[in-house]
Amino acid sequence: MALKVCETFYSLMGESTLAGAPAFFIRLSGCNLRCSYCDTQYAYEGGEDISVAELVAAALAHPPRLALVTGGEPLLQAETPALLSALADAGFTVMLETNGSLPIAVVDGRVRRVLDLKCPGSGMSGHICWENVEILSPQDEVKFVVSHREDFLWALEIIHRHRLDQKVTVLVSPVFGQVPPAAAAAWILESGLPLQLNLQIHKYLWGPEARGK
Repeated sequence: MALKVCETFYSLMGESTLAGAPAFFIRLSGCNLRCSYCDTQYAYEGGEDISVAELVAAALAHPPRLALVTGGEPLLQAETPALLSALADAGFTVMLETNGSLPIAVVDGRVRRVLDLKCPGSGMSGHICWENVEILSPQDEVKFVVSHREDFLWALEIIHRHRLDQKVTVLVSPVFGQVPPAAAAAWILESGLPLQLNLQIHKYLWGPEARGK
């Protein structure tokens, strides 16, 4: 059982509630969306076939027991749920980053799912699988990547409509180099909601073009 893998590396979590924690990253190849601000276009195609067993072994070679499976869009590959379960079986805290266009019900309940609900500024908001919002668990996270204030206001409507702030941690991620972090912080404070500013700290540490970091 093999997956098409773009890259693996050991680094610090750049986003989510675990930002800053050491983790093993598995970036799978392939994506069904083309977001306007995409910073991983190199993962759209290609990659190397690597088995689930080999990926788990590679993760175990590093000290932390935290693994992130990302993409591209990981759930495009039928073998991804098996990889997630195998990592959990091996004792890892497992996180999955998904673009929210595909059903997440197939994912092992032990996995912390980071669901990216695409704002209009991405150009991909019409691809959201809304059924996912109804099956979120408290350990999951929802992320809104905002390209401008209009995106943030749209996110607020979605948060209120689905009561997301009462279900999960809600992350607000300003597009790097486009929305100043201080502006996003002010929007969050003005909203009065328990939202969390989600900066891509890996870009501040190693630069926006760095790979394997």
